[in-house]
Amino acid sequence: MKLRSKLLYATLVVAFLFSSVALVQTGDLYFQIKKQLTIFGDVYKEVATLYVDEVSPEKLMKSSIDAMLQKLDPYTVFIAEGEQQDMEILSTGSYGGVGIEVGFRGDDIVVIAPMEGYAADRAGIRPGDILKAINGVSAEGLAIEEVQELTIGDTGTTVKLLIQRPSTNRTTSYELERERIEVKNISFTERLGENNDLLYLQLSRFGQQSGEEVRELLLNSREEDHLNGLILDLRNNPGGLLNEAVEIIDKFIEPGVTVVETQGRMEEQNGAYVSEEPAIFDDLPVIILMNRGSASASEVVAGALQDLDRAVIIGESSFGKGLVQTIRPLSYNTSLKLTVSKYLTPSGRSIQSVDYAGENGGIGSQIPDSLRRPFKTKNGRTVFDGQGIDPDVVVNDSLESEAEISLLQSNHIFFFVNEKLAAIDDESPELPPNIFDQFVDYLNEQNFEYSTPADEYINELETYVEQSSNNDRIREDISNLKRSLSQQKQQEILSSKNFIENSIEKEWISQVHGRDERNRISLQEDGYVRKAVELLLDNDSYQSILKP
Repeated sequence: MKLRSKLLYATLVVAFLFSSVALVQTGDLYFQIKKQLTIFGDVYKEVATLYVDEVSPEKLMKSSIDAMLQKLDPYTVFIAEGEQQDMEILSTGSYGGVGIEVGFRGDDIVVIAPMEGYAADRAGIRPGDILKAINGVSAEGLAIEEVQELTIGDTGTTVKLLIQRPSTNRTTSYELERERIEVKNISFTERLGENNDLLYLQLSRFGQQSGEEVRELLLNSREEDHLNGLILDLRNNPGGLLNEAVEIIDKFIEPGVTVVETQGRMEEQNGAYVSEEPAIFDDLPVIILMNRGSASASEVVAGALQDLDRAVIIGESSFGKGLVQTIRPLSYNTSLKLTVSKYLTPSGRSIQSVDYAGENGGIGSQIPDSLRRPFKTKNGRTVFDGQGIDPDVVVNDSLESEAEISLLQSNHIFFFVNEKLAAIDDESPELPPNIFDQFVDYLNEQNFEYSTPADEYINELETYVEQSSNNDRIREDISNLKRSLSQQKQQEILSSKNFIENSIEKEWISQVHGRDERNRISLQEDGYVRKAVELLLDNDSYQSILKP
């Protein structure tokens, strides 16, 4: 009894010491906060009242807060009083804009996902494109919310974006008209396969009720006909609500399984999301399509189902946004969107691809391959952290030529089809024959030209020659180069005949029969979807990936 009493006493002493240390540390933290706020307040008051030029107290404070938050990560931002309405509009999914979702890759603002069918997508803006300027305002140093503030506005107004494509290092200016954007959770569904027993489901975001919408759709599909496989398309899905991602995972996993964890500095930010529903589709083969535009909640779903060996991932590595934000209300109708934790998949890996810790702060640095750590899935497959979600089966998007990129960004195909349909008095007109030749004539009428890196080099050479030489022979050689390049670009248009005819056909279908019909046609040419169907029809190959 004496020994037990001594042990109990020792335990209480140790517990008291630990709690005392914690209280001292907490007290010291609050003292430091109070001390630094007092110093900051003194400096702020002196500058606002005595500086040689009159300064706006509001702007001075806003710049101070922004400078402080820039040392953290790009997703932690102050939301001023006048910006609350914009946040509310964006959260409802209805606003005037051009249809782009942006995020950070290092210190660049890049396009995560152009929303299908809207101005940015029609113009040919692609995931990974770097946003350099908005209406002449440099994007360097802008927060995501500031980019949104500059791009949204009244429908019918225009916004000019300066975009750089990393693959070509080419910078292009896009003038886009804002339109009413109604964001849907499920944007398109279709039956595929020889017996129409495979369901294709395109999920564009994780908004309110997206989990319930997926559940109802799957149940209805199973009741209407046989359902032997699901293709869940998360390409260009920028994410959304974490709880909706968990709801969707829940449909395919038995109860009691941890599907995602959040890990933060404060105890209340650490948590595990566990599946609860009876798994109504636990035996349904699932394939997830991803690309570099799949981010956040998309990566949570893909990472969980990959770690649990419940789905095969097809496509490209995802964006790599594994940071969790929460909105903290502040005084005077302002708020702070604050990063409070990181996502961890069931195996314990992080999907975050940029490290914002250390001296770089808000700029961050890409996590090198040498620091990526291996983890094991439920069946023992090796997966890695630090670069988003890597696919089980790699499929890459085909790259367009310079001519094709220019045709997309200039919207000529859209306007050509629009002009042709306006001249036809028929509710359901057929695509005219020789449409390619007509389009080439249209381009000539529009004086269509596009620039290539070769044009830039020739122009630089011509400028240099003008400034440093009077040699007529060199000038003649440059003129010959220009003619040769012009002929080559004309030939590139002719070589793009298949691409142009397919693009015209899809645009024709879209304007005559609607976007859903266009999507059905597009699925037939989609390499991701063809690979998914092939794998679902070959169960041995499907299972061999999950159970090597």
